Amino acid sequence: MIPPLSDLPREFAFIKRHFLALAGPAALELSDDAAVYTPPAGRDLVVAADAMVENVHFLPSDPPETVGRKLLRCNLSDLAAMGAKPEGWLLTLACPKTIADSWFTAFCNGLKQDQLLFNVHLMGGDTTSTRGPLVLSLTILGSVVPGQAVKRRGAREGDSLWVTGTIGDGALGLRVLQGKLTDSSGHLANRYRLPQPRVGLPLHGLASAAMDISDGLLQDVGHLARENNVGAVIWGPQVPLSKAAQHCGPQWLETCLTGGDDYEILFSVPPQYDAKLSQNPVLPTVLGPVAVHKIGVLTAPEKGIQTLGANGEPLIFKQSGWSHF
Repeated sequence: MIPPLSDLPREFAFIKRHFLALAGPAALELSDDAAVYTPPAGRDLVVAADAMVENVHFLPSDPPETVGRKLLRCNLSDLAAMGAKPEGWLLTLACPKTIADSWFTAFCNGLKQDQLLFNVHLMGGDTTSTRGPLVLSLTILGSVVPGQAVKRRGAREGDSLWVTGTIGDGALGLRVLQGKLTDSSGHLANRYRLPQPRVGLPLHGLASAAMDISDGLLQDVGHLARENNVGAVIWGPQVPLSKAAQHCGPQWLETCLTGGDDYEILFSVPPQYDAKLSQNPVLPTVLGPVAVHKIGVLTAPEKGIQTLGANGEPLIFKQSGWSHF
């Protein structure tokens, strides 16, 4: 017989109160030392992890329901980049004792919304307290048909570079929330708080390589090029910007290209598939079709990474992206 919540130690009552409703069958009602999970037959497991730290990845003023959803969506974006289907997730949190219980109620309500959207459930995790800021770490499990995971390696010189959605909204949204920029539409702040993971994007058989864009488009293009021993040319005017981002003006282009928090997918396409995609540059996802845009081409390695303006002039920026170190 399970004791009532009133008889449980405070930590375990906290877990039951907030997280039991999110738990799937593998979690064993969050009562055991580990989850028991049977992977789908004939599929490879794909595992990713991301952490979020208060005042680094989210603001103390952000609604708690969006904090939970952003945490899950950042991890879902990693699975999407590899063409994997989400299967479950584990959560570790280190929380200050000053955070109200109601904050976690809202946090979990947000997670519940996205569990329904993406058909995924909590498998387990860990909780601890800290004297520092709130720290959230999520590990996600996905699956893919053997041999169909799309990796960063596989691209070649001559492949075109594509991105999903629009670039720069998240980085500009952070500036809006910091009071450095205004956006009457609310679109930019919403994109910072709620990324749009492209789960279900059909990359296998189309993309030669792919990766999630999280640390800035230019930096991530550099990562992809480095893994494949190639260079890259990015056509600045071809990088898709939302109407809200365009409204901010050209002085914010560097922030759009290097600021990070995009959680879109960067992928390379071999020449034999490029023309067909260019004719109909839209791909399906779990949440509906998404526009994709050709932004450049992979070149010889000695040419390095170049960003060109409307007249072919090189665009020079102070940095290429975000780094924690």
